[in-house]
Amino acid sequence: MSTLTPTGDVLRVVSFDELPDSVREIPDDLDPMADGLLMAHQVEWIADKSDFKVEEKGRRTGITYAEALDDTLIAASKREAGGDNVFYIGDTKEKGLEFVGYCASFARVIAQAQGEGLSGIEEFLFEDQQKDGSTKNITAYRIRFASGFKVVALSSRPANIRGLQGIVVIDEAAFHSDVQAVIEATTALLIWGGKIRIISTHNGKTNAFNQLVKDVRSGRYGKGATVHTHTFDMAVANGLYERVCLVKGWEATTKGKQEWYDRIRQRYGPRLSAMREELDAIPRDSGGQSIPGIWIEAAMPEERPVLRLVLDDNFITKSDSQRREWAMDWVRRKMVPLFDLLDPQRQHVFGQDYARHRDFTIIAPMTIRRDLIGDVPFLIEMNKVPHRQQEQILWAMIDALPRFCGGAIDAGGMGSVPAEYTADKYGHNRIHQVIFSQPWYREWMPKFVGAFEDGSIVVPKDADLENDLRAIEDIDGVPRVPAFRVRDLKDPELFRHGDGAIALALAWFARSSRNEEVFAYQSVPKHDPNDDHDNNRPVRVTAGFGRGII
Repeated sequence: MSTLTPTGDVLRVVSFDELPDSVREIPDDLDPMADGLLMAHQVEWIADKSDFKVEEKGRRTGITYAEALDDTLIAASKREAGGDNVFYIGDTKEKGLEFVGYCASFARVIAQAQGEGLSGIEEFLFEDQQKDGSTKNITAYRIRFASGFKVVALSSRPANIRGLQGIVVIDEAAFHSDVQAVIEATTALLIWGGKIRIISTHNGKTNAFNQLVKDVRSGRYGKGATVHTHTFDMAVANGLYERVCLVKGWEATTKGKQEWYDRIRQRYGPRLSAMREELDAIPRDSGGQSIPGIWIEAAMPEERPVLRLVLDDNFITKSDSQRREWAMDWVRRKMVPLFDLLDPQRQHVFGQDYARHRDFTIIAPMTIRRDLIGDVPFLIEMNKVPHRQQEQILWAMIDALPRFCGGAIDAGGMGSVPAEYTADKYGHNRIHQVIFSQPWYREWMPKFVGAFEDGSIVVPKDADLENDLRAIEDIDGVPRVPAFRVRDLKDPELFRHGDGAIALALAWFARSSRNEEVFAYQSVPKHDPNDDHDNNRPVRVTAGFGRGII
């Protein structure tokens, strides 16, 4: 049978200074057994002695803290008093150290009678048997009690947890790399009288943890399985602010409580869905998806042109003049008719996500409507198009944009040269050369997501673009496109990397960062009824591909 067994080798005893701040900040005189110390929802969780219980929670509501207290009592007890081993499996090494730190803090008080039988926090190797029969040593933390039982926190997720026996606590289950496998493995623990505690905030509606919550509620796990829901607001009503003040040494006041509460809510900014998931235990539209599907659908009221150019590898073998002539003809035939969709009275910007071989280059022109809504009348998609021809196509479009007042181009990697050339031609004050970074994503992507939330953006109704937008996820609290590719729906031989979403985000950035426009006038001496231009109307000279107003 597959088992997990400790090697028995104690590497070292963890010092107090190595423990997380949340543990070191616990006052020395804090008595975990004192009446009224725990909040009502923590007491409710501990009081439930079901062999299979699940907790969907808001962040930092104290459930893991309460579980650590209960588990310390269990491990410190003799077998006849209900004692047992406790195994904690968190989603990070730091979570494991925090958990055993809580247990060690509680043990100093509740296990004083154990005397020399109580060990410190030991770091040791845990032998994890893999499915293929091989073994792997992983770092774990342990506290041993005179009762003969122990609390063990595995610092990384074991490959096979079916061999564990006792109380198994799976914390932040929704964020484990294989949530479903972890959940399935735990059920075997019940055979020999084990107990399972699964605790987590949500990570999207499609996450296996959310499905587990629904299945337990519907009775599919039997009558003995229970679900608890404790939100941030419930914890606040039960005295969370007052507990924070106790630990931090703050003075608890009514005004301070309101300011503290408002500050926490406001720190999510426009990411309301993230706030509801993390504080109110309401899972988002999908696993970490930043822009819910309902917002995307609302921003796609109708089908609009998505002009696509995909070339084969032989195109590059043509001469430069042949390629340029071919591209000019393509612009005249395919692009110029789309210029009629541009409102000559409104300002225009664009965003471009640049690629050459593997991914798509996407150009997204954007009309800034009178109500400031960013309206994308069409998209241009290019794949395997040489740099010079991409330049021809982009510049032809810029020349045609009425009242052009700014653009943003992905200037990372191979995009740096075309971005610089475009800035040289149209002005470095109007062409933003964006090199993506964590600070850029942190500042601008929430604003882009917010545009969908408040209905400030309209885009073409297109299945590939919808998938690109759905690809944006909150990664470490920041919306961005993760590092994986999906097949293009129109051409399964091609792949996408959220390209359309990035182009739109850059267009939104250009809209928000646009400079004051500069007008140039070309006098028209006489009105011609067949001519669209009125006398003295501001006109742009456009290299023959269209006309626009600046």
